[in-house]
Amino acid sequence: MKRLAVLAMFGMLVAGQSQLPPEEQQSLSSALAEAGNSSHEFIYALENHLKKYPETKSRWELERALVKAARETSDDPRMVKWGEAVLARESEDLQTLETVTRALGRIGDKASAEKALTLGKKWEQVLRSLEPKDATEKIRWQTRMDLDQGLSRSLQSQARAQLILGKAAEAEVLAAQSFAAYPFDESARALAQARTLLGKWDLAADAWADSFVAGDAKRPDDLEAMRAAWKKTHGEEKGAGERLLAAHDRFNKWNDAKVLRLRQYDPNALKAKPAEFVLTGVAGDKLPIASLQGKVVVLDFWATWCGPCRTQHPLYEKAKEKFAGRNDVEFVYLNTDEDKSLVAPFLETNQWSTNVYFEDGLSRLLNVSSIPTTVILNKRGEIASRMNGFVPEKFVDMLTERVQRILNE
Repeated sequence: MKRLAVLAMFGMLVAGQSQLPPEEQQSLSSALAEAGNSSHEFIYALENHLKKYPETKSRWELERALVKAARETSDDPRMVKWGEAVLARESEDLQTLETVTRALGRIGDKASAEKALTLGKKWEQVLRSLEPKDATEKIRWQTRMDLDQGLSRSLQSQARAQLILGKAAEAEVLAAQSFAAYPFDESARALAQARTLLGKWDLAADAWADSFVAGDAKRPDDLEAMRAAWKKTHGEEKGAGERLLAAHDRFNKWNDAKVLRLRQYDPNALKAKPAEFVLTGVAGDKLPIASLQGKVVVLDFWATWCGPCRTQHPLYEKAKEKFAGRNDVEFVYLNTDEDKSLVAPFLETNQWSTNVYFEDGLSRLLNVSSIPTTVILNKRGEIASRMNGFVPEKFVDMLTERVQRILNE
């Protein structure tokens, strides 16, 4: 994974070199080529280049690339150094705000904690500015969850900074807000540590139990800390198990509430299998994919703006004719347009069937990153074949052969 990240950064920088003077362009190309796929050598090459060409026109790209490479190598001082340079120009860059704030927290001295607290507040402020202004502003469920998780991490980072600064009461408030926004184990752990410093042993035991339930990275340590906090008040471990069960119940209730909340934005939120999806038709009708189980289902992902999709559409109709009269094959046309209001007029103008559904998040689940794409589900509702793009002269025969093969399985 790190190798791929380095290669991606390398490609980005090479693509942006055309603006550089020939001498500098050659110098950077040679340095990057010598770095190979090593993140450490990549950092060394870019830092040397910035020393040699401090006024380079590519400084912005190089500094951002250094932040990414520092994350790859878990180099907190460099994340701070180059991240602060990026934030000097782009103070509201969320990814860099998170990177620098969390790196400062891991460094852990008081000066770094003060900076982490300031940046953590800025991070929180930017996230809150992205909240919907009112109920009429629509956002995706993934955006809603990203905002909740980001807010939780920003508050948790502030709580950590307050702990380093010795301000347990302030840390307790921030950590509790963080856990309420999204219950990460790190938030519960910070809350437990703050309550331990405040001598709130029963409440600390509850927070340690929440941390144990919410995560798995440090579960043995969380369990031991919960026992210790419980014994501080009760003198024995009896009763600690019930606190742990109560934490499980709290987490399950929160998870159920999270699913309900996200499904207010999208009924298919957090669904993990195609058969769980319910698709909305252009005319407003509903199609539960589960109702198609027992059939081979051909899913055609297309859009009104996609020229190749228009070329492919009559070929789909020809392939569909091959299975006319069979009740165990279903062709489902799934539109991927962002603006759904364009679809009905398009179908009418082009005299296509209106038996079309919106993809309603299914393309994300099935990793459909380009269109046209065809995905074929077997009779159990599992992915059995995929065709990214198409070869016009072969498409009908290829699709027919694949459907037939899956029918025969």
